[in-house]
Order: sequence, then C-alpha cells, then structure tokens
Amino acid sequence: MTESQSNPGGHGAQDLSQRAHRQLIGLLGLFLPVLLYLLAGLRPTDGLLPWSLLPSVSAYYYTGAVGIFVGVLFALSLFLFTYPGYKGIIADRLVGWLGGAAALGVVLFPTTAPDGLTEPSWWSPTLRVVHYVSAVLLFTAFILFSVWLFRKSNIPNRRDRPPAKRRRDDACLACGIVMIGSVLWAASALVTDAPIFWPESLAIGAFAISWLVKGEAHELVLSAVRKFTAGTPAP
Repeated sequence: MTESQSNPGGHGAQDLSQRAHRQLIGLLGLFLPVLLYLLAGLRPTDGLLPWSLLPSVSAYYYTGAVGIFVGVLFALSLFLFTYPGYKGIIADRLVGWLGGAAALGVVLFPTTAPDGLTEPSWWSPTLRVVHYVSAVLLFTAFILFSVWLFRKSNIPNRRDRPPAKRRRDDACLACGIVMIGSVLWAASALVTDAPIFWPESLAIGAFAISWLVKGEAHELVLSAVRKFTAGTPAP
C-alpha cells in the first residue's frame, strides 16, 4: 500500500507506527555528526588535538565518541532491518535490509585510524575495504529511499496527488540529489586525499531530513504549538 492509500480521515495504527519508525531513523541520523564531535571533544583522546575535526565521520570510532558511533549505527541497522514499508511493496523491505546490513558493515569493519593513533591488533587493510563498500551501499540505500521509494504513489499523475504529498516528494527528491552530490564529493577524496567529514555529514543530514519529511515530523511540532497556543490564556 502506498502513502496515498492511507485512511484520508486519519492515521491508522500501522501508519502511525511507520511514521514513528521513520522519525526515529531520521533523528538518529540528524544528530550523529554533532554528537560525535561534542563527545569526542569532551572526552579527548591521547594523540589527537582536543576539539580537532577528524577527516571523516567514521574516524570517530577511535575517539571517546565510539559509544555514540557504535550505538547509533547499531540502532539504525535495527530500525532498517525492521522497517515494514508499505504492504505489498517488497522493494521497501529489500532496500531496508540492504541498509541494515550495510550499517552493520560500517560499524563492525572500521576504517583506518586518524593520524596520531594506531589501529587495534586485530585490524587489517581488508577491513577498511569492507568499511568503504559498506558505506557506499548504505548511502545507496538512503538515496533509493529518497528519490524512489518515498515518492511512490498509487496516483500515477503527479498533478492529481494531494499538495502535501507533492511537497514531501519534492523535499525527498532534493535530499536525494544532495546525497548524490555529497557522495561524489566524498569520492573525489580518492584523488585529492581531502577530508570527507563535511560531505559525509551533509549526506547524513540530507538522509535524516528525508526520513523526517516522510515521517511527517513537522506535524508533531505543529501539534505541540497548537496545544501550547490553546493552553495559553488570551491577553
């Protein structure tokens, strides 16, 4: 079942569950880069300058923010593996499984340690290759959700879809385009050897926004504002 087949008069239990699922996935991604930087700064690591920006998001595996890095990616993997999607849309489940497996690969097979630190004794260059492949597959899953699955509808003609659905589709497409550009930006580091923290963070932010948009997170904010306004006495 696609989004436009939902109960027009309200949200059923399944739809509400899916919205919450998407919002949780979006929130996990939205705050990940900021939390990594802050916790690594508050728990400095010998060999690294305090509050220095590391060359990649994955490099925070070797800092005091390792708990956030591992915890968020494991949670993200769990949410993607259990993401139900719409009934009858097998692609939702397949892309969710792809993303879930890739998230596990990113966290279980760490990248190279940043300058000033050394990898653990069990690390090998092969793990770095698996990490990179997993990261590419993870962003591929994110892009597929944004530019394809989130924009599906049982109404073929875009002009016949509700305005709110069209706005969400446009936002998800924009997020997908940003992710594609960010991944290409990060890939250019193979030639330039430049840090990729910012393109990775931009891609993660776009992924998070697309899931929040699809989960209609703005409705939670509007509902809270309405309740606050209704409870505020008139002057």
